[in-house]
Amino acid sequence: MNTRSVKLDISAINRQPESKRRIPAALLGALLPFTALLVAEIGVRSGLIPANLLPAPTEILNTISYLAQHGLAGHMAASTLRVIAGFLAGSLLAVVIGSLVGLSKRMELILDPSFQALRAIPSLAWVPLLLLWLGIDEAPKLVLIAIGAFFPVYMGTVSGIRGVDRKLIEVAQLYRLRRPALAYRVLLPAALPSLLTGLRNGLSLAWMFMVAAELIAASKGLGYLLSDGRETSRADIVLAAIVLLAVLGKISDRLMIKLESRLLSWRDSFANSVQDLP
Repeated sequence: MNTRSVKLDISAINRQPESKRRIPAALLGALLPFTALLVAEIGVRSGLIPANLLPAPTEILNTISYLAQHGLAGHMAASTLRVIAGFLAGSLLAVVIGSLVGLSKRMELILDPSFQALRAIPSLAWVPLLLLWLGIDEAPKLVLIAIGAFFPVYMGTVSGIRGVDRKLIEVAQLYRLRRPALAYRVLLPAALPSLLTGLRNGLSLAWMFMVAAELIAASKGLGYLLSDGRETSRADIVLAAIVLLAVLGKISDRLMIKLESRLLSWRDSFANSVQDLP
């Protein structure tokens, strides 16, 4: 009798998360933005919010539809390609330098203080210098985006390597692996969780730095649309560009999450086993 009651209790516990998962994840994620859009729409239509400062969401959708018929795809493609190129360049350099700093105390003493100081410089502070050095073509934009992606990936690489279990290093030393092989075959795989977190943060900053670059010197891109909307006092264009940036940023972040889950599927982590705390 007691055994049966215990089995029933266990089955009830196992069924509880299933009832919680009946609400689709996409619906839960859309709850907050949908509520905000609804409040904004009601506020503008009722006159509580000035329409010239905050256009109604339906008006913003109409603006996006109009822009889609007048070259919006070119603006989105230009910004996306800049982010991809700058992010790849900055991330690759960050992984290489971060590995050197993580492996060598001397390299840390030489490089890390300067990188920590440079990391505190705001994105807009780089713009005048890059324009002076590289002109107003694509080069300063790509370099600025690479700078934005570099530091989070660098920090993730260094912290990941420094946090590797010492026993793995000792085993690698028993097999007499040289430093390049040690970094490639042992340290980087073990540091992958921190590295992927750095890549995800670096991608987010790459989008932010792209906007800073296009606000200053660009004839195409979502940052250019932001600047054009500001100069023409078109709040609907500004908000349309912000919405599109949010959508593109969310898509790219979702792709990084899928890559992270695939590369780290071997981990027996809390996120892989439990949906919510009791």
